[in-house]
Amino acid sequence: MQPIKPEDRRVENVASGTFRPFLTDGGEPDGEVLQVNGGKPGYGFHVYRMAPGTTTKAHTHIGAEEFYVIDGDLTDHDGYEYRPGDIVCLASGTAHNSSTRNGCTLVVNLPGAEGI
Repeated sequence: MQPIKPEDRRVENVASGTFRPFLTDGGEPDGEVLQVNGGKPGYGFHVYRMAPGTTTKAHTHIGAEEFYVIDGDLTDHDGYEYRPGDIVCLASGTAHNSSTRNGCTLVVNLPGAEGI
């Protein structure tokens, strides 16, 4: 087995990495993301951070959204409250938006979404 080429390994650290704005399709900020893949910010595998008092835009998932709550509080539009340590899968076609009172950090795998 050969060593991994430097150009084939991308590493960011959640504590020291640069979070970038996640922009909706309309160009509005909707949280911040830290990701290492070259895709559209906020899609694929990434860390997503919401500031206190943030509410996301309503959107529908194209493919399942999977996330793990690292810290903070997160509440879906229907009142369901996620807590640190929760690992979640929302089915493809699920429409929702989320809010946080005190801010939160999530690890997310998201193939795509419409309406954001």
